[in-house]
Amino acid sequence: MSQALAFAAAALASCALASVVPARAGSGGLLALCVALGRRLRPGLAAPRELSARIAAAGAPGGLGVREVMGLKVGAAVSVAPCALPVGALLPGRLGILAVAVAPAAGFVAPDLWLARRARERAAAIRRELPAMLDLLRVSVEAGLSLAAALGEVGERTRGPLAREWRAVGRECLLGVPLGHSLAALRQRAPLPEVDALAAALERAARHGAPLAATLEAQAREARAARGRRIQEQAARASPKIQLVVALLLVPSVLLLVAAALTAALLSGGGPAF
Repeated sequence: MSQALAFAAAALASCALASVVPARAGSGGLLALCVALGRRLRPGLAAPRELSARIAAAGAPGGLGVREVMGLKVGAAVSVAPCALPVGALLPGRLGILAVAVAPAAGFVAPDLWLARRARERAAAIRRELPAMLDLLRVSVEAGLSLAAALGEVGERTRGPLAREWRAVGRECLLGVPLGHSLAALRQRAPLPEVDALAAALERAARHGAPLAATLEAQAREARAARGRRIQEQAARASPKIQLVVALLLVPSVLLLVAAALTAALLSGGGPAF
């Protein structure tokens, strides 16, 4: 009874903390509190060096920066700690102490896992969009547009994470940013081998005066080949999993049905009907 009351008290305390914080549009009160606290941190706060790169790879969801994500990490660690106390009380022996000790660390790492999942989803979307958008870019270049104008035009007329990145490159070039600098920033925001190869090929073509249409056609062909290889690899990895499901679930289920039918026939006195 006391454990249940402790769990209820921790849950009500968390809800009360979330309710007293004014919620922003599109986010909960507790989330808004963590983000606000993160924005109040001094810019020189120690943070992992790769955190900024991971935020950029995830597309900077919600406009979050390094300080906001650090605020989320600290807030998640503090919020999880009270909820771990009743759970730890329910676990036997030293498992309860271990759960209470590990829970804040798990809450601190949770935003990193969320960023990693967003980065994987964004990378998969970019790889799906790349071949078709390269074809559109090639057509735009052949129609007489410059490379920067073609990137912006294709980005404006399409949707998706890669289109947003190309729109950003086009707008930066319109403001006077050199194309090389914009492509370098693109490679940081989309750290994929395909994007690196595309940016390097575009830089070489601009430097040596190679035909852009032929370069883009080759990049589109290579992107489709890479996508086909990934699909084949995913299918090869899925085959053992399907076989495992068949061996562990379907086959025993069929055997249980056969055994049930044989048992019913034997109990009825008629013997197995074959």
